[in-house]
Amino acid sequence: MRLYLASTSPARFALLRAAGIEPVIVPSNVDEPAAVAAAEAEHGPLDAAAMVQLLARAKAEAVRGTLDGEPIDGLILGGDSAFAIDGAIRGKPHRPEVARERWLQQRGRTGMLHSGHWLIDHRNGRENAATGAAAVASVTFADVTDEEVDAYVASGEPLEVAGAFTIDSLGGPFITRVDGDPSTVVGLSLSTLRDLVRELGVPWTSLWNRRR
Repeated sequence: MRLYLASTSPARFALLRAAGIEPVIVPSNVDEPAAVAAAEAEHGPLDAAAMVQLLARAKAEAVRGTLDGEPIDGLILGGDSAFAIDGAIRGKPHRPEVARERWLQQRGRTGMLHSGHWLIDHRNGRENAATGAAAVASVTFADVTDEEVDAYVASGEPLEVAGAFTIDSLGGPFITRVDGDPSTVVGLSLSTLRDLVRELGVPWTSLWNRRR
């Protein structure tokens, strides 16, 4: 059984590989701001859980069909993440000054990391069924110093990740507590994914294909 990952996130790829799954990477190229804007124009403002589910589904559905001229035969996974604190959704900061401002605001405090998942059963080259769920984990940050914030921002790591932090790299020591599935904070809840895989009638262990 192959798992097709509709994402180019190195963190999600590494997480799946660590869990014994060698996914096939299929970039979705979804225009995320446009997708969110269209949904909010129709339904009103989205909360973090609804937003990550919307984008996870859009990514998975964008890659249905064929890959390199061959039908996709397996499961397609779309995922998205967003961090929320004080009711405000914080995506990727992109710019150093934005990342620094966010860290100065969130240090010593707790926020919620939301990860969306959408899984399509695309066995035999066609969509047979689909299911999805969002997962959430609370993240408590250390009261890091200004110097640590400046050094972390200068590393470039927080610029392209939701919430301007990671747990599996340089940002790990700046997190003091996680409540919930820790892999959610990386960008993909493995326990949630297992539930979705089994919901589609596929044994979780049938996805193990990584050569050790």
